[in-house]
Amino acid sequence: MSELIVIGYDDKEKATAAYNEVLALQNDFVVELRGLAIVDVDAEGKSHVETPQKIVGASAASGALWGMLLGLLFLVPFFGAAIGGLMGGLFGKLGKSGIDDAFRGQVQSMLKPGNAAVVVMAAKITEDKFADRMGPYGGTVLKTSLSDEDEKELAHELSGANAATPPAAGASA
Repeated sequence: MSELIVIGYDDKEKATAAYNEVLALQNDFVVELRGLAIVDVDAEGKSHVETPQKIVGASAASGALWGMLLGLLFLVPFFGAAIGGLMGGLFGKLGKSGIDDAFRGQVQSMLKPGNAAVVVMAAKITEDKFADRMGPYGGTVLKTSLSDEDEKELAHELSGANAATPPAAGASA
């Protein structure tokens, strides 16, 4: 099971300090990350996403899932999965997994222009140590879970999206 944690802050500086603490928590084996990002909203209301170059242990499938989750939560454009009727199926599966419209709405309402959030997708987390170390940074915490089965099903749907892309010119079917 993966935990999806979104911690909202009034400004990017606080979010950046919390983000760096999450990276330290990974190095201290308090959290096993599948994804980590800072999302900030500029004065025009546009979302910007920053991620570390590499999350140890992240597979291509979980990377695609992570990108899709960021896109759905923060209305950030993403690639690959935005084709045909696939999005409707993914939205439906996400709704069954705990990442429903209500959760997305809470996340989006937390991020007003000038605000930022740290988004954590954790495969494993030592809750008490994580909370103790993140406490000094404050913030508004939203949390939901994604079962291993739901995560695999979503990753499978995403891999199907890759198969649905047309072959390159000159390629035989």
